[in-house]
Amino acid sequence: MAESGGFRVEVVSPERVLFSGDAKQVITRTLDGGEIAFLPGHISFLGALVENHTRIYLSDGKVQDLAVHGGFVEVAPDHVTILSDAAELAEDIDVTRARAAKERAEAAMRGEHDAAVEADLRRAHARLSATGGLTHGAAH
Repeated sequence: MAESGGFRVEVVSPERVLFSGDAKQVITRTLDGGEIAFLPGHISFLGALVENHTRIYLSDGKVQDLAVHGGFVEVAPDHVTILSDAAELAEDIDVTRARAAKERAEAAMRGEHDAAVEADLRRAHARLSATGGLTHGAAH
């Protein structure tokens, strides 16, 4: 149970629980809905997620940054659960590798490209934004 004024947050992938802790706010991005913030006491909500930089504002004042690559968010007044096939804590992201993936995807976008290339670019942007390594076009 979260401390007074907060709620419980869990980020779960098929392999493991990536994060579990008490928070004051969660900001993520939903399909067709843009960025959305959840605070304690939020009405029940279920939404599909797109690739994004998710921020969990912890009860101790720190921020846990994550790259979330799709999935779902389930919200109740006392908890938020993010279920994602692929999510990464910012501290686990290889920034050099993410920058290289971004550059490859951008190069591919200049030629013939498809949905897979666009998805690669969205994943790279989510990773770099979560680590603070996206130098332009990202609100942090």
